[in-house]
Amino acid sequence: MSMHDDELNLLTETLRKTMLSVSGSKLDAAMTELGWTEMLTEMPDVAVPLVFRLLGETGAHAPLVNDVVLADTALSLPVGGTVALPYSGERWVLWERSEGPGTTLDTDVPLRVVEAGDAVPLAAGRRALGWWLVGTSRAMLDLARTHALNRMQFGKPVASFQAVRHRLAETLVAIEGAEATLNTATDDLGSLLAKAAAGKAALTTARHCQQVLGGIGFTAEHDLHRHVRRAMLLDGLLGSARELTREAGATIRTQGFAPRLTQLS
Repeated sequence: MSMHDDELNLLTETLRKTMLSVSGSKLDAAMTELGWTEMLTEMPDVAVPLVFRLLGETGAHAPLVNDVVLADTALSLPVGGTVALPYSGERWVLWERSEGPGTTLDTDVPLRVVEAGDAVPLAAGRRALGWWLVGTSRAMLDLARTHALNRMQFGKPVASFQAVRHRLAETLVAIEGAEATLNTATDDLGSLLAKAAAGKAALTTARHCQQVLGGIGFTAEHDLHRHVRRAMLLDGLLGSARELTREAGATIRTQGFAPRLTQLS
């Protein structure tokens, strides 16, 4: 299934408005009404990057990673259910399709630690979470950029100071690099590296944006902290950037060569 630009723009705006109005189980139900299952089945290459990037940009959350993993497995489990997922530190978690506080740093997300589950293919889920991390990173960068442009010091916008500009530039490069990696990821190793790049970019973004925001960035009530907590949660799910980088290195050492991940023209 292909989409024209006008149709894609309309879908994007519809999804954005929905995510800005509801979250959690209500968003899960709204996505079902909007045809999420059909989108995931018929046009995953369009739907997954779009939906998960918008989750990050809007700050909303929904247990849709369950569906991406279930749709990619051979377990004959229906989309719309839940599946135990590996988490950083050799833990397993379940992203429940219900309301209620979670047991992780980001208590808005109903994620709870469970016993180890059966192994499931993770490539598609890692790409989805990578897009979510990219969206979250862009939301943090937008907050910092807006602050830097509006905040005045010594009669000049904070954005005019070289140290601030360097932090924002380094952040943008990290985000763009992660997005480029996601756009070329197709196999297990490529998806692993894309998730690692997105996690590293999100953590870099959180650090730099907090510094740019100064004292406001250390205030728990500021929107930045919601995105920082979400980034830390998502980085750990299906393997953290640090763990995945080590895993990729071990794989390459075992194979004795670095495989070509994409064809450069």
